[in-house]
Amino acid sequence: MKLFTKVALVSSIAVSANAMAMQAMDDASLSSTTGQDGINIGIKLDGGAITVDQLFIHDNDGLADTALGGTSKAGAIVLGNEATKGISITQTDTTKNLVDLVIDSDAGTADKGGAFLNVAANVTGMKIAVGPIGVAASGTTNGVVRGTTGTVNEILTGLNVELGSVAANVQLGATPQGAMINLNSEITGGLKLTNLGIKDNAGGGSIVLDSIQVVETGKTSLGANAKIGVTTDGLYIKPAAQNISAYVGGVHLGSAAAKSIGDIEIKGLNMGGSTISITGH
Repeated sequence: MKLFTKVALVSSIAVSANAMAMQAMDDASLSSTTGQDGINIGIKLDGGAITVDQLFIHDNDGLADTALGGTSKAGAIVLGNEATKGISITQTDTTKNLVDLVIDSDAGTADKGGAFLNVAANVTGMKIAVGPIGVAASGTTNGVVRGTTGTVNEILTGLNVELGSVAANVQLGATPQGAMINLNSEITGGLKLTNLGIKDNAGGGSIVLDSIQVVETGKTSLGANAKIGVTTDGLYIKPAAQNISAYVGGVHLGSAAAKSIGDIEIKGLNMGGSTISITGH
């Protein structure tokens, strides 16, 4: 779970980094904001993609438990290799902006913390291709370059993520909405993952899942409703309780060429009042 959360966070950072390629919002978007103060920003890929050749997440003290094989030496999670990019993001509808931002600053009220910056973000559908994911020994830092040494042991063959439109509201300074990030949207078509393979380097085989689709039970969409914030202990995510169904198509044990053992269906999964916490150790 931690690994996929980190991948999602890095993908978000990659989108933000492309903000230098800004352009005016289209007439339809501007018509709803005419006469209002504030800042509007539209980001469009113009047929291209946001890419990261390789991504390294270094664990500087490794694993201390020698009974489990730990050496307390730095290791790294590695996304991508020389042949396949670590992350590639493309938009599914090239007639729209990938991201539209509406930014306002407000005086707020004393009982809710005072002034705050409000950023309303609308992200159109996108496809995220994540390259092979492996682990290796961390290299020695040389300026902004560190990389790895030795062999990269692949743990995931990579995956493709297809995501529909999502709306989020971010508040910095005071947070009268109750959290730094408030997701209150519906993902058309749900969340789709394809070509996910989990490798066993000791045994030499893989568990391969052809596709995974997640929707709300009885619908063709998935609600993206959650509050996300940062405390002194770390990042927290509080998803709203949902009636979720998932379908895993094509489960192959051994390799992608092995015959599928069948499909797996999950119906009526509810998160309840759970909280996901992400911290360092």
